[in-house]
Amino acid sequence: MISEKFSNGSSWAHQLDPRVKFILTIFFVFTIALGNQILMLGQGLIFAIILVITTSLNYKDIIKRLLVVNIFIALIWVFIPFTYKGKVIFNIWYFSASLEGLIYALKITLRANTIMLIIITFLSTSTISNLLHALNYFYLPNKLIYLFFFVYRYLHVIKDEFDTLYNAMLIRGFKSETSLHTYKSYAYLIAVLLIRSYERSQKVYEAMLCRGFKGEFYIIDDFNINKRDYIFIFIFSIVIIYLNTLEILIL
Repeated sequence: MISEKFSNGSSWAHQLDPRVKFILTIFFVFTIALGNQILMLGQGLIFAIILVITTSLNYKDIIKRLLVVNIFIALIWVFIPFTYKGKVIFNIWYFSASLEGLIYALKITLRANTIMLIIITFLSTSTISNLLHALNYFYLPNKLIYLFFFVYRYLHVIKDEFDTLYNAMLIRGFKSETSLHTYKSYAYLIAVLLIRSYERSQKVYEAMLCRGFKGEFYIIDDFNINKRDYIFIFIFSIVIIYLNTLEILIL
């Protein structure tokens, strides 16, 4: 099953209505993604850090997730400053780093980390099933929601099947190396995995039909927006308006 390390808790983020979380996340992400001023992006990052701190989540797990994102961002710092045209501030061998390139890389870094922290704060503090349930209220096609649900439900089954097949290869003396035999072995592994996944899907569908499935899941309405949700919507709206105003004033 997909890891849901942050979904267990009793903080304000865990108690928010999942529908409210989606709305707040979308507005904040768009604000940060479209922002172009370092001051605004920096304050957005500070706000996101404060939100994460107040949720009492495991800091080690948060850092691990941020490291995954920042590994790719590190590559941006390696290439963009030396390929972005602008005022040269230093040279390394035959490569010249521009001030505009460094600023551009900094903006990407601030955006990526802020958005990641917001997603951790809001979406990771709800279970996948609750998030999929909440999507139903945004009038998404039912087939798309069902597709997300089945991917979530059976992803671990496919992973177990892959581990079984791969371990069988290792027991028979398979060694991964750069050779045509290795490429063919991985191709056969993926092909067998696809075939078994298809066969499993047929069995699941037949089992659902036996239980009376008629192409629709009946969702029990158990989401209620309370006073806490409205208060946080108001506070968060003020923050978003402030960040957008700051972006406009600096231009």
